[in-house]
Amino acid sequence: METRANYVLIGAFTLAVVLGIFGFVYWFQNIGGSGERAFYRVQFEGSVSGLRTGASVLFNGIKVGEVTELKLDPLRPKQVVAGISVDKNVAIRNDTEISLEFQGLTGISALSLKGGDPSQPPLIGAKTAKDQMPTMIAPPGATQDVTAAARDALRKVQELIEENQKAIKTALANIETFTATLARNSDHIDSTLASIDKFTGSLGRNSDRIDKIIAGLQNMTGGEDGKSGDINEAARSIKALADNLDKRAAELSVDIGRLAKTGTRTLSTIDKAATNFDANPSRIIWGGSPPDEKAKESAGAKKK
Repeated sequence: METRANYVLIGAFTLAVVLGIFGFVYWFQNIGGSGERAFYRVQFEGSVSGLRTGASVLFNGIKVGEVTELKLDPLRPKQVVAGISVDKNVAIRNDTEISLEFQGLTGISALSLKGGDPSQPPLIGAKTAKDQMPTMIAPPGATQDVTAAARDALRKVQELIEENQKAIKTALANIETFTATLARNSDHIDSTLASIDKFTGSLGRNSDRIDKIIAGLQNMTGGEDGKSGDINEAARSIKALADNLDKRAAELSVDIGRLAKTGTRTLSTIDKAATNFDANPSRIIWGGSPPDEKAKESAGAKKK
């Protein structure tokens, strides 16, 4: 009896576990923490490489469901039909964009849904995967194979490397030469860095003295106002001296002009006196009127 009772307990426990698993699957498919689910069919023309059953369905980047089924159409070899299960509260419309979004470097893709015109009525999804599901048609560009795109990118990189192979070799040779030069001159570089370190240390130790020198130069050049200072005072003194020299030079030029006029008149008088002496030397000794006046007097006497 005890053995038979143990078998009953084991059977009951096993049955409870099985029922719990079925209940969890039902909850995950229909509620899943996101409310009731709606089912749709998505029709692709071309490869859906990377898309797997159980892959995520994203709406504007947010996970709203998963892919429940992938199958081929025997009459159309290029066509792939995917069944998806999404949250019933997600409004999917006829103009909702459909594409494949590849995640990371694993090659696994997610089915991405984006947007839709709010004025368009939402599609009514099926309540279960066995019911007739509304069909959404994916555009041709939605099935772009990311692995093919990666291969194209790698091929372009390879072509770029092949086209610039000589330049890359030259650059590598220059880098090698530069590193070899650095290695040969490592002692000199170390001494240069030590000198720079010593110089910066000296600047730090003499920072107060440097500040005082800069302050002295600032005071000499005029300080913050730019007006005071020994250099500015000297400049103003030199300017005043130059102005005085210009004024004295102008006055001196006027005096020289007057002196020149006086000398000209004096030379004219001397010239006239010399001319009179040449004409009548006795006039200097005996006096009398100039020769021209005597000639005028004799001419007047004759007329009378």
